[in-house]
Amino acid sequence: MSLEIERKFLVKNESFKEDAFKKSYIKQGFLNSNKERTVRVRIIDDNAFLTVKGKSNLAGTIRFEWEKEISVKEAQDLLLLTEKTVIEKYRFYVKSDPHIFEVDVFLGENFGLIVAEVELNSENENFTKPSWIDKEVTGEVKYYNSTLSNTPFQLWT
Repeated sequence: MSLEIERKFLVKNESFKEDAFKKSYIKQGFLNSNKERTVRVRIIDDNAFLTVKGKSNLAGTIRFEWEKEISVKEAQDLLLLTEKTVIEKYRFYVKSDPHIFEVDVFLGENFGLIVAEVELNSENENFTKPSWIDKEVTGEVKYYNSTLSNTPFQLWT
């Protein structure tokens, strides 16, 4: 059990790819996307996880998170039971001393959306925003993966 502290941003362009030190393919779905708690199954490259997240604080920066590694076969089976859209995306990891930004380039029904997150040690921790960072969307529920699975980016008006 831990608390997740993060900030989320839209991305201006794809120049972050030049500085990425790692790229992963992610496939994930939600067994429960209730706003009080979400239950996610995720495959990242050759690893799989079951994750439970609690409700965010008012600012959207802090929430409870519990995660357990499971087999890829178990994750594939669980993905058959998930709500609506299974999310597929590429995640790029970009170092910005001393932090790492995780930049998600969405595919499928969320194609066109690029979001960056940075995990912090405290809610008010200072960090350097790379030049490709755009508007902050921390706490905006429509950018949560659980919301994107039910209302994909391609359906936004």
